[in-house]
Amino acid sequence: MLSKNTVKFIKSLHQKKYRNSSQRFFVEGEKSVLEVLNSNFLTETLFATDQFLEKHERFLLKLDLEVQEVTQKQLESMGSYQSNDMALALVKMKENLPIRPEEEEWMIALDDVRDPGNLGTIIRIADWYGIRKLLFSSQTADFYNPKVIQASMGSFCRIDFSYGDLLSWLEKYQGPVYGAFMDGENVHGFQKIQPGVLVMGNESNGVSKAIENRVSQKLAIPSFGQAESLNVAIATAILCDNLKRLENYA
Repeated sequence: MLSKNTVKFIKSLHQKKYRNSSQRFFVEGEKSVLEVLNSNFLTETLFATDQFLEKHERFLLKLDLEVQEVTQKQLESMGSYQSNDMALALVKMKENLPIRPEEEEWMIALDDVRDPGNLGTIIRIADWYGIRKLLFSSQTADFYNPKVIQASMGSFCRIDFSYGDLLSWLEKYQGPVYGAFMDGENVHGFQKIQPGVLVMGNESNGVSKAIENRVSQKLAIPSFGQAESLNVAIATAILCDNLKRLENYA
């Protein structure tokens, strides 16, 4: 039976301070829960409806975790979805370890990207383009925010990430550092490019001056209309598409 304390604890994880103090977060919805159960994240408890448990019985029998059957109404009372008729997982956070780059590898660095929806979408974009390592400044949105997890659509399970002093990391990095700038070189004009780190800046202010000084190649997406700027997640997708295409000719 689902206790009031359990409901209270899960609801507390909507707030960053309680996620950090407990080192726990939650994942909800059938697809994302199945993704996290199949990943190297440690799921401690699965809260699921009878429909989910029956549908995935064979798979769940292979797992070593606590399972509690709950109603749809109980799931909705704990999570952030207005409608969740399947499952919610209580998951342990990963240790924040430094990212170690490999040769000829693309990475994405986020310089104070604050919006959880943007972060989640960028994680999904990175997964789509096979970019497995993401670097986050300390002021970037919280990876474990429910909105980030939701927007990533399960891709959060397939990337490595690290929070820290982005400038210090880039100063030690030996490869090329690319950055998104309005006054950069047209990315469509490149014939080849060497893999490195792609820096995307804050939604309002772009890449900070300190990080800009470490950028070896400024990139721009050409505009053909009157919009002042692009959403940072959309810009990341466009640049990743061009850079991965050019990588084949490097």
